[in-house]
Amino acid sequence: MGRTIWKSGTFIYPLPAVMVSCGNMEKTNIITVAWTGIINTNPAMCYISIKPERYSYKMIKESKEFVVNLTNQQLAYATDWCGVKTGAKVDKFKEMHLTKEKAQNVKCPLIKESPVSIECKVKEIKNLGSHHMFISEILSIDVKNEYIDKKGTFDIGKCNLITYANGKYYALGKQIGKFGFSVKKKNKK
Repeated sequence: MGRTIWKSGTFIYPLPAVMVSCGNMEKTNIITVAWTGIINTNPAMCYISIKPERYSYKMIKESKEFVVNLTNQQLAYATDWCGVKTGAKVDKFKEMHLTKEKAQNVKCPLIKESPVSIECKVKEIKNLGSHHMFISEILSIDVKNEYIDKKGTFDIGKCNLITYANGKYYALGKQIGKFGFSVKKKNKK
C-alpha cells in the first residue's frame, strides 16, 4: 500500500475549534479559530493565530487580552456561525443567543455557555505571514461546575468537546487510555 504526496499545507489535525471572545463587556466580539494550542507549561502559555484583516485582530492587539472558550456539540452551530460572520456587521453574542459572563482577570467576557473558558494575556505578537500569532500567558481556567466531580477532578469527557479537521467539525470520542498507560506496570495477583 503506497502513499499520496501533497504539497505542504495545514494538515496537522484534529485541532480544537474554539470561540475567542475579545473586547470588553460593552464592545465585544467572538472569533472562531482552530489555529490554537498550548506552547509552554511554566508559565502556562498558549497561542492563537489570526489574520490581521479580521475584525477581532485589532481588538486583541490593542487590549492585549482575550478568552479562549472551548466548544462542545451544543455550541457547534454558534461556533461555525461566529467563524463565517464578521463582528463588524453583527453582534455575535446577540445573534447566537450567547451570554456574556464577567471574567476574573481580563476585561473581555467569557461565553457563559462554554464548558471551559481560558483567560489570556498577550505577551508577544509574531508576524508569521498570513497570520499573526498572539503568544499569551494563561491567567486562569474557568470551568463550569457541572464538569467537576465530587473529588474536585475535572471530567473533560462530560464536555462533549468538538474539533476541527480539514474543513469539518467532529465530536471527540471515548477515552482509550491515559498518559503513561503504555508503560504502567501490571498489578500482580
